[in-house]
Amino acid sequence: MVGGSIARKAKQVGLNVLTPQSTELDLRDREKTLDYLRMNNVTQIIHCAARVGGISANIEAPADFILENLLIDSSLLSAARTQKVEKLIYMGSSCMYPKDFRQPLVELDILAGRLEPTNEGYALSKISGAKAVESVALQDGLAWRVLIPSNLYGPGDNFDPNSSHLIASIIRKISLASIEKKSSVEIWGDGKARREFTYVEDLANFIVINVEHLNEWPIYMNVGLGIDYSVTDFYQAVAKLLNYDVKFVHNTSKPVGMMKKLMNSDIAKKYGWKPSTELNEGLRLTLNWFIENGAR
Repeated sequence: MVGGSIARKAKQVGLNVLTPQSTELDLRDREKTLDYLRMNNVTQIIHCAARVGGISANIEAPADFILENLLIDSSLLSAARTQKVEKLIYMGSSCMYPKDFRQPLVELDILAGRLEPTNEGYALSKISGAKAVESVALQDGLAWRVLIPSNLYGPGDNFDPNSSHLIASIIRKISLASIEKKSSVEIWGDGKARREFTYVEDLANFIVINVEHLNEWPIYMNVGLGIDYSVTDFYQAVAKLLNYDVKFVHNTSKPVGMMKKLMNSDIAKKYGWKPSTELNEGLRLTLNWFIENGAR
């Protein structure tokens, strides 16, 4: 979702963008990755590739998440360093922050406390990748930077019921419930956990417009909407968009992850970060994409 959105925006402004699929380039293979960078004379990288998934997927396969992401990052980052790639943006994650910590979270809070157990494997892999980027930036003097987005959603999201994130999962569940005329939809937990979701196109616009000024950025920057909502709020908003009156049933035996992880994005605002898509509009656009692309 993120890479596709950035690629579309970049092409719209005339940037030459390479978007190799995994069938063309296996980023876990360092030598093939290095050959690709050399052959295409790559000077800038926006690294969005990762194994990602929702809370259920993270709980079921923690080893897969940590090992595969460590392999991808080690391969690509070491190849990029060998090639002396001048500019690189590494996509971090709000999962990198400690659980039950002060709010809103600031960049210095990384490694300040224990991680949320339900996605610890993924979080550790992203912290390792981010620290590798920081180390190269400091040691080699390259403009390598870490962006830490809040949760993201939008066109091209993953709606697979086994691996989707919260908003994509909600859209699919309520959409199917409306088609099947179900009277209720299950929510994991009591619905009080809060999440900050940013529309992916806002992030893509910011990156494409500002990538040429990467050397001016600090090494770490949060980029989020600046507002969080409860899980129940998201369910109610999607149901309203679908004009579907449905009862929500809370399953408190299910895990919910961190109760709150709102980020402070004040540093990014100094460099032009200004998300413009409010939640209801972003949900409407995402829902339309879901319906138009037959993701049901």
